[in-house]
Amino acid sequence: MSSKTVATNKKAYRNFHLSQTWECGIALAGGEVKSIRAGEVNFKDSFARIDDGEVFLYSLHINPYPQASYMNDDPDRVRKLLLHKKEIKKIKAVVAEKNLTLVPTKIYFNSRGLVKLEIALGKGKKLFDKREDIKKRDTDRALRRALRARQ
Repeated sequence: MSSKTVATNKKAYRNFHLSQTWECGIALAGGEVKSIRAGEVNFKDSFARIDDGEVFLYSLHINPYPQASYMNDDPDRVRKLLLHKKEIKKIKAVVAEKNLTLVPTKIYFNSRGLVKLEIALGKGKKLFDKREDIKKRDTDRALRRALRARQ
């Protein structure tokens, strides 16, 4: 059984130059796992931050699970990410040194059925970088189309 991707943060790939990635667990409560399994996740404006030697995820919206009734938590609450202390120290050093942002890129279930989150180091793109990416993607698409037509 392989990993099943539930949601990807498409804006992260568009707005950031992503470099190094880490897989981490996420502390969830109640019906949040069932909501994630149903695909009720929204990455809009979400980011991670290191506070007091722990990594927290902000602004990840998980819709409340309807059958959980009164047990539902706040959909936009701050969630703790589960990483080893050595990894947290390494991430903190890189983020502080290079002035980067921790951006969640995708959420998925691993082969054991556990919810995992992939976070990456991101450096914000400027407008001209985004335009270059669009131009490159268009030229690659035209090249593939021409090769396909030639075959």
